[in-house]
Amino acid sequence: MGISPPARRSKWNSAHAPATNSLPPPILQGTLGPMATYAIGDLQGCYHSLRALTDLIGFIPTRDRLWFVGDLVNRGPDSLEVLRYIKGLGQSAVAVLGNHDLFLLAVASGAASLRPKDTLSQVLEAPDRDDLMVWLQQRPLLHHEGEYVLVHAGLLPQWTVEEARQLADEATAALRGERCDSLLRALHPSGHLQWDPSLTGPVRVAAIAKALTRLRTCSDHGIMESTFSGPPELTPAGYHPWFQIASRRHDGCTVVCGHWAALGLRIQTNLLALDSGCVYGRQLTAVRLEDRQVFQVASVETRSRE
Repeated sequence: MGISPPARRSKWNSAHAPATNSLPPPILQGTLGPMATYAIGDLQGCYHSLRALTDLIGFIPTRDRLWFVGDLVNRGPDSLEVLRYIKGLGQSAVAVLGNHDLFLLAVASGAASLRPKDTLSQVLEAPDRDDLMVWLQQRPLLHHEGEYVLVHAGLLPQWTVEEARQLADEATAALRGERCDSLLRALHPSGHLQWDPSLTGPVRVAAIAKALTRLRTCSDHGIMESTFSGPPELTPAGYHPWFQIASRRHDGCTVVCGHWAALGLRIQTNLLALDSGCVYGRQLTAVRLEDRQVFQVASVETRSRE
């Protein structure tokens, strides 16, 4: 059963969200000069670190854009302020969903229960909770623009960019529609889920969502290892970091992702991995896509439990 919401509130009902599969058009040119796009790593409720980083880069919402790799919420202290801030940026922000964001939706809808380490109660009890949940529900699982693919965790090696985009669109449409609750229930827990193109129904879209939001390591054939979160050099036998699979079919793009704090900041020709462990007391990272310049601030928040 899901958590018991505050007495003054009912469970959030995803069916009340507007039925739309369209995204707002990107801002291609700011009003105060050349636009810059900054990709930012996992926030996980670290609002004050985010504001320190936007100050460092000189972010101007009418000119620049921020790309967020997902996991906006949880484990850190200020998930509510993070959601309100990014929602308020409108088209100046592109945020894809991470596993913690999906978990928040699941708890809000009664499909999952809070765990001891979760720090989501402030969001769930907020007066604007339902508005925030509708906004979060409308975020995509993948954003493809030019050479860049923005996704929380990664891409399975057997997927081309076009296949990944189509599958992400399929799962995103399910999240935004009447199948949202069944998807969230199928996704929590997710350890047993593996992608297979023959899958149908809620399990199919849940497997897509798992790959896009939880992938770290997999076999050469795309079988996901579902428990490992350590450094890449300790990857279990038979598995590899997803971006090191030689046969991967999407190596013509640059994947911008997070999710793997033990991997840390890693910049390669076709990879910008940006989870530098802010919620664990390390750094919050931004990369300016136009020239790949790196900007970092030390975590402002109290170190969270590993």
